[in-house]
Amino acid sequence: MAESVSGLRRNRIHRALSRPNLLMGADRELVLITGLAAVILIFVVLTAYSALFGVAVWVMIVGLLRMMAKSDPLMRQVYIRHISYKPYYKATTSPWRRY
Repeated sequence: MAESVSGLRRNRIHRALSRPNLLMGADRELVLITGLAAVILIFVVLTAYSALFGVAVWVMIVGLLRMMAKSDPLMRQVYIRHISYKPYYKATTSPWRRY
């Protein structure tokens, strides 16, 4: 085993394992859901205007999602966790204590 000078063992962490899962520079699930909504809009209305409108809306939303991912790639997960928290937690010794 190769040990460094300080005696600590060093392991490589590959970048692909620690990077967020992005598609087109934005959150993967949100890009796919907005793409699906745009395709549904295009094929339900079936006009040239709806196709242009669907593509334009999708491009704008993907642009906004890319800006969101640039500021924080995990913003969707953070927001979902944030809304699951209660607005107020009573000061108790244990979360399982009966009131």
